[in-house]
Amino acid sequence: MIPDPRDSDPLDAYSQVVSAVARELTPRVASVRVRQHGREGSGSAVAFSADGFLLTNAHVVGGAGEGTASFADGTATSFTVVGADPLSDLAVVRADGPTPEPAELGDSDALVVGQLVVAVGNPLGLAGSVTAGVVSALGRSLPAHSGGTVRVIEDVIQTDAALNPGNSGGALADSRGRVVGISTAVAGIGLGLAVPINSTTRRIIGALMRDGRVRRAFLGLVTNPVPVPAGLRDRIGQRAALRVAEVVPGSPAAQAGLRAGDLLLTAGGVPVSVAQSLQRLMFDEAIGKPLQISVLRNGAMVDVIAEPVELSEAW
Repeated sequence: MIPDPRDSDPLDAYSQVVSAVARELTPRVASVRVRQHGREGSGSAVAFSADGFLLTNAHVVGGAGEGTASFADGTATSFTVVGADPLSDLAVVRADGPTPEPAELGDSDALVVGQLVVAVGNPLGLAGSVTAGVVSALGRSLPAHSGGTVRVIEDVIQTDAALNPGNSGGALADSRGRVVGISTAVAGIGLGLAVPINSTTRRIIGALMRDGRVRRAFLGLVTNPVPVPAGLRDRIGQRAALRVAEVVPGSPAAQAGLRAGDLLLTAGGVPVSVAQSLQRLMFDEAIGKPLQISVLRNGAMVDVIAEPVELSEAW
C-alpha cells in the first residue's frame, strides 16, 4: 500500500530538513576558479560576510592571487585572495562585485557523532550539488602531503556525506543551515573530511581578514582523541587525552622526543582532550617559547620540553 503523503514519517522529516538546508545554502555557495602556473583549478567557496568575503580552502586557491566566483543565480564576479592558512586549510577571498546574503556560521563544538549534516558544493563542475549524511567522527587529524612537505590539519570533521573533487571549499551544514565545516578532502568512499568552524578557526578567519596571514606555531603531531585509562583517569581527573598517531620527522615534537603511541595528557600545564585543545595553543605567542608536554608512555609518565616554530613552507 502506498503511504499517505500527509503522514509525517522519519523519511519525510529527513527530506524536509535536507531540502530546506539546500534552499538556504545553495545560493550562498559559489563555484570558484583560479589559474596559476598556466593551469586552472576549481572548487567552492561560501559567502560569509555582507561585504563580499568568501571562505574556501587554502589548497583551492593555492598560490593564486585572484580568481572568479560564480553563484547559482548566474552572477559571476572576480575576487582577490586576501589570505590563506595552510595549517587549517582555510583561505579568505574578497569578491570585487556583489555577492548573496551571507551564510550563517555555526559552531562545530556542538556537533555529536551521528548528527545529520548536509554538504553543498560544486563537485566535478556540477554546480549547486547537495548531499547529506551524518557526522561519522570528530576530532580527527589529517596529514596533508604536498611534495616533500607535510602539514597537519587538526580537529577535522569526518562525514559520510558524499564529497567529490570540487566540493573542496564548500559548506558542511547542520540541520538548521548553519555552516559548521568547510569541506576539505575525500579520504575514500563514504569518508569525507571538513575543517570545523569553531572558536579556533574563527580566530584564524579573523586574522586572515585583518592581516592576510596567520602566524601559527607548529609542533608536528598527528593525534586522535582517546579515553584515559581508568586507573590514571581517577588519579589525574582527566577523562580523555590525545593519542599520538604520527610525529613529523625533524619537527619540534620529534626533536623533543615525542613518539607515535604516546598518550598526550597536558601541554603548557593545560589538559588536552581534543585536537582543538592543542590547536588553540598554537598561535603566534607560542612561537619559540618552551612548551612543557606530559605524556603517558608504556605506563610511565614522561615530561618533555618542545619549542614550537613558526609554520612556514618548510613544514
